[in-house]
Amino acid sequence: MIEPWFIFGGGGTGGHLFPGIAVADAIRTLEPAARITFMTTARDLDRTLLDQAGYERIPQVVRPFSTRPWHWPAFLVAWRRSVNAATRCMRERPRAVLGLGGYAAGPPVIAAARLGIRTAILNPDAVPGRANRVLSRRSDAIFAQWETTRAHFVRGAPCMVVGCPIRAAFAGPPLERSAARAALGLDPARRLLLVTGASQGAQSINDALVDIWPRFLAEHPGWQLLHLSGAAHETALRSAYARSGASATVLGFTHDMRSAISAADAIVSRAGASTLAELTAVGRASILLPYPYHRDQHQRANARVLAEAGAAILLEDRRSAQENAAPLLAALRRLADDTTRLAVEQAAARLGRPHAALDVARWLLDADALS
Repeated sequence: MIEPWFIFGGGGTGGHLFPGIAVADAIRTLEPAARITFMTTARDLDRTLLDQAGYERIPQVVRPFSTRPWHWPAFLVAWRRSVNAATRCMRERPRAVLGLGGYAAGPPVIAAARLGIRTAILNPDAVPGRANRVLSRRSDAIFAQWETTRAHFVRGAPCMVVGCPIRAAFAGPPLERSAARAALGLDPARRLLLVTGASQGAQSINDALVDIWPRFLAEHPGWQLLHLSGAAHETALRSAYARSGASATVLGFTHDMRSAISAADAIVSRAGASTLAELTAVGRASILLPYPYHRDQHQRANARVLAEAGAAILLEDRRSAQENAAPLLAALRRLADDTTRLAVEQAAARLGRPHAALDVARWLLDADALS
């Protein structure tokens, strides 16, 4: 029997690769003999993440599209080379090709569509990026995280709202809060504020928390803080809290985000698509400060979905601790109220779709699985 083979196209950021890895893991759960190949960018991040996950990787020479005309010849040369390479690779006929978003998804999806191979794309952000808007016209399925995304594709597009694929650990029930705190070395009896600026940290959020945490802790002494700073900021942030006189647990990062989120009563976070999928899968109240530097402001659109559902408090990251401090402290005070926090938690849980990776995997294995 021939093993089923799947190609995933995309990379360059964790936001593209992590959902793809979650789907790949789900395929392996359903079909252990499956072969999965990632066609990625040439960035070191792609190699690092896929080596850790144990998946085959083929780097592409494709580069992002530029609006500057003098860059177009080089873009077209790289594009054609990548499409041709993907076409040659697919002579063995994979069962399906999944685009993960971004420019590196383009050549594999286009090549597969030309060869009559089933294609699909992941679109976990509320508003599709340029690549997914183009690839949606060549895809047999579009997997979206939220209902609002349908409106951004052409009428009749094969859009299925399944959620954002996340790690299998999030598919189970949330850990009991006190047990999760104990597992992280925290006081199981005290309420927990979790702060995370994603894998690299967020300097403006870090600085604002150092400013307001002593005041919040003085008003609410039954709380404790776990601050995931980003590795580059860990030492400086730990020293800053020590100077403030307010105790805080600072970690550069944790591999156990399920325990960290499960342990929390309130969370301050960026608004990446995977992060929001994890927050809603567990059902936790959050204050979201979307990444402010991206041209398309896609994190703001993501956060707005939760805020409009009553599932989060949305704040603007004003890029300075002084300007962020007052609104952030006011939002924390709101979530310190048990009734308010419970209502936000319940709204977040209603948005959660922890089985998205399995749903996408089932479609890739059998297109009729979700019909």
